Amino acid sequence: MTNENQELKHKEPSREEQRHKERQQKIKEKVDEKIAQAQEERGLLVVITGNGKGKSTSGFGTVARAVGHGQKAAVVQFIKGTWECGEANLLRQHGVEICVMATGFTWETQNKEADIAAATETWTDAKRLLTDPSIDMVLLDELTYMVSYHYLDLDEVIQAIENRPKHQHVLITGRACHRRLIDLADTVSEVQEVKHAFQAGIKAQKGLDW
Repeated sequence: MTNENQELKHKEPSREEQRHKERQQKIKEKVDEKIAQAQEERGLLVVITGNGKGKSTSGFGTVARAVGHGQKAAVVQFIKGTWECGEANLLRQHGVEICVMATGFTWETQNKEADIAAATETWTDAKRLLTDPSIDMVLLDELTYMVSYHYLDLDEVIQAIENRPKHQHVLITGRACHRRLIDLADTVSEVQEVKHAFQAGIKAQKGLDW
């Protein structure tokens, strides 16, 4: 190796490179500090709301993650149910209990009394799961609609969530989540719609949308 090559190999970093390294080191120190401080471990309430596409998909993905770690999870689906659900098909193969309201969308049934009866019956399944210490995670898919339509009593919903086993995680999905549920939650994500293929006349497609 020539003297010139040796000089290039041991060349001091430029001022820009040094500044970048210093910035990254400061970021690392802040992240490491937050990780060190986050020592509490307990069941969390997670809300995924907003008018964008992907809330249920996010919830199902989290359930799949838990199952992948050998944890026991369950799903309660409100509103939806007449369409085949690809996520449910997969998770059932891995022992995930899935309770479905199975009345379809409210604009299809147009029968409030029947919807309330179906919601109440499905909520019975949810309450059972929320008291089962063997369940590590419960997904309450589209629960927000049951509250906003007054199909379920909000106080009862909150009480069941607050009294669940200490280690149990609960995920709630759906638009227009009630403020009291948001305030109760540990983590809240809002999914916003920027564009949606349906608005351009493209039908919902198997494998992508359901």
